[in-house]
Amino acid sequence: MRFSGKTALVTGGADGFGREIARQFSSQGANVVIADINGPGAEKVAAALPGQSLAVECDVAKGTDIRSVIQRTAASFEIPQIVVNNAGWSHVNQPLLETSEDELRRVYDVNVFSIYHMTQVIVPYWRKHKNGVMINISSTAGQRPRPGLTWYNSSKGAVNTLTRSLAAELAPDNIRVCAIAPVAGTTGLLETFLGKPDTPENRQGFLDSIPLGRLCDPLDVANAALFLASDEAEFMTGVVLDVDGGRSV
Repeated sequence: MRFSGKTALVTGGADGFGREIARQFSSQGANVVIADINGPGAEKVAAALPGQSLAVECDVAKGTDIRSVIQRTAASFEIPQIVVNNAGWSHVNQPLLETSEDELRRVYDVNVFSIYHMTQVIVPYWRKHKNGVMINISSTAGQRPRPGLTWYNSSKGAVNTLTRSLAAELAPDNIRVCAIAPVAGTTGLLETFLGKPDTPENRQGFLDSIPLGRLCDPLDVANAALFLASDEAEFMTGVVLDVDGGRSV
């Protein structure tokens, strides 16, 4: 199997994209660590995985929590060779002047500072061993922003730039950093992105903007993560891979 003998850490793995990413890495032989602010949800997902797993309650906005996750991962398995920074947050789709400063700070804490905290903890280990793969879950919002999500859009633009800059700086240490930019998917954040109830009519209005005519499924993102983390992608770094049904065309 593609990831036998490797350990993958997935943040925000209790639901949505993260849950499916965890399932797919486990199905390919990886030891999987699920870090999520929803501890019971993480435990439930971990218990259902086919391979070795560990669930850790974690607020990715806190550097101390990230350090604890890495320490617990090392104690149970080893330092993870693969990290998927999947945990994300958004304010509601609304006029830009209606988003509060507290909402903005939470968006940046979860979407951007989480990558800072993870980098500070994991990169020293990866530099020592001259390997490691980080995959950041971004969004089409960071590349083709739309009204109503201005502050969220900006956070994902930061994720894209961070991904490319980390890739450039860490390449001499054989550390690869890539990102996946999905269009809105069938997850719990869909109504937040729509800014209105997820009715068939409201959903259809959004679907009409996607050339392939459907929302992003968690398996779409998981398959992209498997590829980017695999040996087949060993010459790819700094890539922001659109998984969007043509939305960004």
